[in-house]
Amino acid sequence: MPHAPQHADVATAELDSVLRGGPFHVALRAAIAARGLPLQRVQHHLSRHGVKVGVTSLSYWQQGARRPQRPESLRAVRALEEILELPEESLIRLLADSGEGPSGQRSAARSYRSLVEASGVMDQLLAELDCPPDGGLHTLGHHERLRIGARRELAERESHHIVRAHRDGVDRFVAVHHGDRGAAPERMRVHALENCRTGRLRWHRDTGVLAAELLFDTRLRAGDTFLFRYGVEDGTAGVSHEYLRGFDSPGGQYALQVCFDAAALPARCHRFTQHSAAAPRTGCLDLALSGRHRSVHLVEPRVRTGFLGIGWDWE
Repeated sequence: MPHAPQHADVATAELDSVLRGGPFHVALRAAIAARGLPLQRVQHHLSRHGVKVGVTSLSYWQQGARRPQRPESLRAVRALEEILELPEESLIRLLADSGEGPSGQRSAARSYRSLVEASGVMDQLLAELDCPPDGGLHTLGHHERLRIGARRELAERESHHIVRAHRDGVDRFVAVHHGDRGAAPERMRVHALENCRTGRLRWHRDTGVLAAELLFDTRLRAGDTFLFRYGVEDGTAGVSHEYLRGFDSPGGQYALQVCFDAAALPARCHRFTQHSAAAPRTGCLDLALSGRHRSVHLVEPRVRTGFLGIGWDWE
């Protein structure tokens, strides 16, 4: 008896997971992938249900760039549940859970609730490590490199920081890593790679947040600059779809590179911005995957308050 393709098993398992917890755009994308339907076919099926939705709108919905709000769009969501053979109310419920839908409110692709919960957890972990909100450091440059593994998981993240102290006596930095849904922070590993060493670790299981104290071997004076580098081994969650970085205040340059395993290449990649956790995503721009190094990247010369990230779609 022939075996089903492995990627179909992965898609089905992923769909079951995201239908339970969302967010909406990831669930929609997983459902379309699990059924193996191109967007043109989805649009055709919707038209047979008497609902008119453009391919561009469907693409935006599954990227998290736009959300169904108008009555016609919500009719389309209910029709999609039938077309994609999903449980009744499964997609509509995810819209409601994220604070969106008939009310007209919009939320982050990672739901507003999850981002707020993670923010509160981060404040708690920082307090446990006796770290003030800004840590006495101003970021001049922050370069991050993500590796997505063969199971489509967030396998590891490496960060290179260039900072300037704005008060005397700064001798540490608290790094925060927020894993994907289902991550187990107690199983993650933190590596001090350059000009620092690992101190205390704290984590919160329910939100997948890990806080790691990185100790400098010097005390900085106000105005001093410092460079350090660290990495986090993750690989504890399921399929990854995006990475976003939040900024509480304007700062220096930020660069993000996402590298994919040769056995798990995405179909599409895009960058996005988001002004706040409750705001819609804007500035979506397709990114071309480099052939040899299997990576995409973004560079922001001077970051602004809000969120910035890269998302990707699997076949």
